[in-house]
Amino acid sequence: MIAEAEVRAHLDALAKPRGAMGRLEDVAVRLALSQGWIDPETRPRQLVLFAGDHGCVDDGVSAWPSAVTGVMVGAILGGRATSNALAAAQDCALRLVDVGVAGPRTTDAPAFFRDARVGDGTASLARGPAMSVDAFEAAWAVGADEARRAVGDGAAVLIAGEMGIGNTTPAACLTALITGIEADAAVGRGAGADDAVMAAKRAVVAGAVARARGEGDARAAIAGICGYEIAAMAGFYAEGARAGVTLLIDGYVATAAALVAERLAPGTARAMIAAHRSAEPGHAAALAALGLAPMLEWDMRLGEGSGALVALPLLDSAAALLRDVARLDAIGVGRAD
Repeated sequence: MIAEAEVRAHLDALAKPRGAMGRLEDVAVRLALSQGWIDPETRPRQLVLFAGDHGCVDDGVSAWPSAVTGVMVGAILGGRATSNALAAAQDCALRLVDVGVAGPRTTDAPAFFRDARVGDGTASLARGPAMSVDAFEAAWAVGADEARRAVGDGAAVLIAGEMGIGNTTPAACLTALITGIEADAAVGRGAGADDAVMAAKRAVVAGAVARARGEGDARAAIAGICGYEIAAMAGFYAEGARAGVTLLIDGYVATAAALVAERLAPGTARAMIAAHRSAEPGHAAALAALGLAPMLEWDMRLGEGSGALVALPLLDSAAALLRDVARLDAIGVGRAD
């Protein structure tokens, strides 16, 4: 393992003025520390999309019905979603895992799909626990297994993405619970909620967070307001960090999963780099709690790992800076101080 001072010294010794690459140098430091090497890799990289449905949609928290989750899963399987297009553009392998989508199971799916369904959508967190601790652990295990698979295939960078209508509601609940911010401050418009939906969403989140804060066991509190895909992402992050690879964190829902991973597997955040800060108001607090500075602030809010895919070229640039730029002393130039 290396220390930050060592990485900074290496950057300062390169054939450029000290700090001349600005925030890219901060990304380079974070990248090197996440892998423990001065010359980190960003290829191969793997995006795993975890899909799940949420019972709270029936309580009016979303502008879209739960059926859209299955429709979008079909679009991803057909190679026609935003995540497919961006993953192809960035030479990033894509895998889709059904960990909790309601309705008929997917059949005749392509090789990049895995049916690992823990349940047919969560129960509504507006009316009680979204899932049991056992179900949470099962979903976490699916994510951990996916991380082991990706690392075994040589992946140096892991991205977790999600597809689940209504999942900004559990993300808001988890953010409020773990960071301590007020429930209202964690709630945003998600996929286009109008004022009526926002009012319902705020009420649901406030009630669910109050119930979770009264729970004595951390896992039970988290399980009660979580989603299957969020639990799977958390397990994915924890196992990826344990394996020593870089975790490129996408938007609000993915960052809520990152909070869960750090809470239950302390130290996971050291492997994380924040791709962007989304338009969701609670995202800034979630990133701050993890000690992460986003590379981009472009008001993206799609999910599917899309923001992380957009930021991947910056990660490639940071790696190239560390690996491929000559040192001043190697080209016969002394440092002018």
